[in-house]
Amino acid sequence: MQQPNSRPCSELMLRETASQTAGPYVHIGLALHVAGLPERDEEIWSRMARPGAEGEPIEVVGTVIDGNGDLVRDALLEAWQADAQGQYQPAFDLEQPFNGFGRTATTAEGGSEWSLTTIKPGPVTRNDGVVMAPHINLAVFARGINLHLQTRLYFEDEADANAACPVLNAIESPARRQTLIAKREEVDGKVRYRFDIRLQGEGETVFFDF
Repeated sequence: MQQPNSRPCSELMLRETASQTAGPYVHIGLALHVAGLPERDEEIWSRMARPGAEGEPIEVVGTVIDGNGDLVRDALLEAWQADAQGQYQPAFDLEQPFNGFGRTATTAEGGSEWSLTTIKPGPVTRNDGVVMAPHINLAVFARGINLHLQTRLYFEDEADANAACPVLNAIESPARRQTLIAKREEVDGKVRYRFDIRLQGEGETVFFDF
């Protein structure tokens, strides 16, 4: 009888399973209404700040674009940011005016935009005392992406802080740095930042190996 360890490694390798892909399964568990499923009573979603949250209220919107220049209509994004004082909050509670963690998704309808309702984060001081410019950390999940992509959103109107940020300036190319800068808009008297994520090709967004 042939021993198990006598078979070629190529025959022993397990094939990729559905649980190892990023979509559309993430929507079934994490973006219920996008997947057409009933929502839970308590849902971690795109409203990270409510009235009463300390700081400047902002909206962040954008699209996800693939290497062909087409919109990715089934991407899920997770956001993690500091509060207005530049502090990360370890506890999540939907009763709080602000939570530093949220989720959003692109959709099949319209312009396929994702959006976040939050507050503008403050500068974050690292453990070594170096100050990073205000930013929002983003993780991108979508079909065809087997390991989520991590990037950062910086703010166009924080030019001085951006110029001194050690993480942003670790990117040698000034043109590549610009792929992480969200453009400020004002819509109906409200501040909004636009941040389009390009997965491949010309103008590809910088992704980090954190």
